[in-house]
Amino acid sequence: MRCNKLVALSITLSLFVGCTSDEAATEQASTMSDAHNSRNSLDWAGSYSGVVPCASCPGIETRITLHAAGTFDRSMLFIDESPIPNTDSGTFTWDVAGSKVTIGEGNDAQQYQVGENRLFHLDRSGERISGDLANQYVLEKHMRDPEIEDREWKLVELRGKPVESSNASLTFRAEDSVASGNASCNTFTGGYAIKNGQRIRFEGNMAVTMMACPDMTIEAAFLETLREVDNYAVGQDGTLSLNRARMAPLARFAPDSGQ
Repeated sequence: MRCNKLVALSITLSLFVGCTSDEAATEQASTMSDAHNSRNSLDWAGSYSGVVPCASCPGIETRITLHAAGTFDRSMLFIDESPIPNTDSGTFTWDVAGSKVTIGEGNDAQQYQVGENRLFHLDRSGERISGDLANQYVLEKHMRDPEIEDREWKLVELRGKPVESSNASLTFRAEDSVASGNASCNTFTGGYAIKNGQRIRFEGNMAVTMMACPDMTIEAAFLETLREVDNYAVGQDGTLSLNRARMAPLARFAPDSGQ
């Protein structure tokens, strides 16, 4: 009889300890999820880009878009190795602390620490990269500018010369930081990034259709201009100018009158 009582007591204590451990783990997870962290305190959804170091090339032009629904789009262009970027998409996961995200699966998985307007590329151990190249492992978030985005712009001046009777145009799609338009003959599409100080950068791997037209002069100059510019401005007259450093505007656009 005494043996039976000891067994019953042992089982009861085991159940109590098990329940207590489960409750403690649940409480700890709940406490961490309720604490202020990157996931619930920062406006993290959006597009981020930068050029991270590469062992076999000048750099990897990387663009990542994190959607509020928990999905991502990623583009990685190995500079001077391929004109076509590697792209993938899927769902990303947060760590328990709500400070890091994991993008991709298997060999393509990569962790990032989510900071204010930045993603920090982490090493395989999930730690921030240190050393002389640390600043190169940071992707900056793209800014939004409703003054120029989600509207069509007509090219009116290129390299200081007026552009007439041309279909050349440019549109900035804010949702995923994709620029598209007509180069005067062929259409094009590719990523862009707006950064602080009205800085802008177009990705070098624009996708362009391959139609042949009698005069490709404007198209060639237009596409080359997009590769060169690094800032923009909107004038009092409502025109958009794309510039390089403090030089005279390389291209000017007027808002589409139909909008």
